[in-house]
Amino acid sequence: QVQLVESGGGLAQAGGSLRLSCAASGGTFSYYAMGWFRQAPGKEREFVASLNWSGGATAYADGVKGRFTISRDTAKNTVYLQMNSLKPEDTAVYYCAAGRAILPLTSESEYDYWGQGTQVTVSS
Repeated sequence: QVQLVESGGGLAQAGGSLRLSCAASGGTFSYYAMGWFRQAPGKEREFVASLNWSGGATAYADGVKGRFTISRDTAKNTVYLQMNSLKPEDTAVYYCAAGRAILPLTSESEYDYWGQGTQVTVSS
């Protein structure tokens, strides 16, 4: 019954910013790790960022560390991905995911639930 709905994608210029949101429902998310993944055309889905809901510990892919920030709003059951200093190579469909864990998870196979994705396009 867990449902994840992404929003906030769109078109940005290189160097700009976007904030993605993931509205979560149907679970007790204090027991979950939450993650963001992305998939560009012709490429496999890759890990972007993750946090554990209860403690807020985070993990980031090397390519986004220092530019992207994952966070949560417990009252709204919402996870965010703040993306700054965007590059054309950030262009992809971004997916929100959830898995039952107490630590951040970086492997796609460790997640149980997925949203439908939101498109991010970064132009030069």
